[in-house]
Amino acid sequence: MNKKPEIQAVHQIAQSRLFTIEALDLRFSNGNTACFERLKGNNKRGGVLIIPVIADQFILVREYGAGTDSYELMFPKGKIDPGETPQQAANRELQEEVGFAAKNTRYLKGLSLAPGYLSHVTHVILATDLYPSQLSGDEPEPLQVHYFKLADIEKLIWEDDITEGRTIAAMYMLWSLSRNGELS
Repeated sequence: MNKKPEIQAVHQIAQSRLFTIEALDLRFSNGNTACFERLKGNNKRGGVLIIPVIADQFILVREYGAGTDSYELMFPKGKIDPGETPQQAANRELQEEVGFAAKNTRYLKGLSLAPGYLSHVTHVILATDLYPSQLSGDEPEPLQVHYFKLADIEKLIWEDDITEGRTIAAMYMLWSLSRNGELS
């Protein structure tokens, strides 16, 4: 197993409201050196992606993505606020974006998007036993809420308006849990 490289120096290249770009001078265990750049989120707690399940259905939202300049179907998601656990953040975001709260939340997995460049981790949370509950959120427009049958996951993964990698990975997790009877 490789030994982690030693960070010799970190240089801030740029900073925005959401991100810091850093250059890292690295020395690897074989003596080679390299400079890598990374995008660090200014929220060290990371974010959550929620898989809301009601009976034999799950919920996706249609949301505008500035990066692709398109509306896409995806699972609800958001940042973890100070003092929140991933499960608490998931329940808050679910109420803000979908209008439901969950009696049960289950931590499934932390996902990285591009570990070579991004420090951000998204925590995937399964939300079940949903009941109506609405909180005011920070979305610039109301999100469109869509219900889909669990049986349709395999074909939905191939839809043109579902391209976000975290949503596709979470759909596979949901598909696996559903097949194995592990949704509660």
